[in-house]
Amino acid sequence: MGFMAVTGFAVARLRNLFAVVMLTGIFSLTAAMLYVVLDAVDVAFTEAAVGAGISTVLLLSTLALTTSEEKTVNTGDSHWALALVVATGCVLVYGTLDMPPFGDPTAAIHNYVAPYYLEKSGAQTGIPNVVTSILASYRGYDTLGEVFVIFTASVGVLLIIGRPKFGRRRTHRFAAGELRDSMRQNVILRVVSKLLIPFIMVFALYVQWHGDFGPGGGFQAGVIFAAGYILYTLIFDVDTARMVVPAGATRLCLGLGVLLYAGVGVVSLLMGGDFLDYSVLADDPVKGQHLGILLIEFGVGLTVAAAMIAIFFTFARQER
Repeated sequence: MGFMAVTGFAVARLRNLFAVVMLTGIFSLTAAMLYVVLDAVDVAFTEAAVGAGISTVLLLSTLALTTSEEKTVNTGDSHWALALVVATGCVLVYGTLDMPPFGDPTAAIHNYVAPYYLEKSGAQTGIPNVVTSILASYRGYDTLGEVFVIFTASVGVLLIIGRPKFGRRRTHRFAAGELRDSMRQNVILRVVSKLLIPFIMVFALYVQWHGDFGPGGGFQAGVIFAAGYILYTLIFDVDTARMVVPAGATRLCLGLGVLLYAGVGVVSLLMGGDFLDYSVLADDPVKGQHLGILLIEFGVGLTVAAAMIAIFFTFARQER
């Protein structure tokens, strides 16, 4: 009776967690629609693809790998770790004390920064989309740091749980075969996905190369492309998806995107300009800005798409 009670509690807990994951996905989809209403379509793309799509899939994958029993791990003395986390939190809270109140109309960003970008960015960068010009040109250093954060997070996942273990591949192939056999019965889903996935990929390319004129850019295109590929994997199994894009190609693109972004900055230095100063890339400074933004946005798209796909496949091949 005690074992049955514990098992029933574990199953109920997993069901509750499953409901929480689905509610977070619904919340993210609702937030994406609100962003569209607020004319923040760039953010809506990312929220819909990552928050409602990829994150939900990864959380469900984590639940599928979770057992009803917890392993006993000797973590040692964690007081120093707790003290470090608390100290870091206090420093971060202290840093927010100098920030203006939310919605303050007298804040410097509303009186100096935003008007300057809205008035000058089009003429200085040749990019009609102010969001793209700010992220790729004026805030080029910051965006490069964000790309390195994504790259570092992917490498961390690959190093922690992505290392191959003896006997894992056989279990993975057995699970993939079961998934393939079960998905063959869902004919409607397979047929509809074959019609939708090409449009998702084409739309990702459109968002990538049209991000300087409308909503989009490397971040949005990368997550949309990764969401389409992950959808293909969920329906047609992992082995088939890996035949389309091998693991080596994914990891190569993960590094190439960062190298392309940083390489544009190095080329700018070699041509006599500042780091990430795209004006020196062409005879006309505006054309140079446009060229540089297109190149670094492509690097961002490569890294983001490869990171999402690499993390998903790392989870997909884990044993329970």
